[in-house]
Amino acid sequence: MRTPKTIQYPIDDFKSGESWRLFKIMGEFVDGIDELHDLGPAISIFGSARTAKDHPDYETARKTAACFAAGGYAVITGGGPGIMEAANLGASEQNGESVGLKIALPFEEKGNAYMTRSLDFNYFFIRKVMFVKYAQAYIIMPGGLGTMDEMFETLTLVQTQRIRKMPVILMNKEFWAGLLAWIKKTLTGNGLISPEDMDLFSLVDTPEQALEIVDNFYKRT
Repeated sequence: MRTPKTIQYPIDDFKSGESWRLFKIMGEFVDGIDELHDLGPAISIFGSARTAKDHPDYETARKTAACFAAGGYAVITGGGPGIMEAANLGASEQNGESVGLKIALPFEEKGNAYMTRSLDFNYFFIRKVMFVKYAQAYIIMPGGLGTMDEMFETLTLVQTQRIRKMPVILMNKEFWAGLLAWIKKTLTGNGLISPEDMDLFSLVDTPEQALEIVDNFYKRT
């Protein structure tokens, strides 16, 4: 009979300082709610931090945020570079509320210069609660793993009715085409999601289309 291996695990920082960590978590929730409770109608724009200023998606994000800000919506982003910077820039150009919910990462640049409100978070899950809680719609621009995480978590919350139904808009049809084809063929085709789950989001190419979807949604509700 084999002797079980003895494995030395590193000390779990959460367990060793668990009670104090919980106070930090509560503090971040309190700070976020205090700062954003009076924000008014808003949209959250998600997208890549790596998008260059000369990329078409950067300009689309800027125009989209400007379009919504001119329509009376605050704009919420992750407060970083790339798509986030473009969206904060577009909102500020229209003198709109331009909110950045920043996360402490060792490899990412500091926040962009176009925010009227800025919050710093240590915990991704608290930051995502703020994205969802204070937005009336979500605009998903092209992005990487973080953007996919934000998109699928939002869709899951709507699908499971943990949050109220609201517009989830994917911007740039060409970028999303392959993923959506896979979702329809593999997930819907194998009964892993319902056919009506494909209606949880809209697919557009222009800021005007996105704004029309959101405005029409709230006219109906």
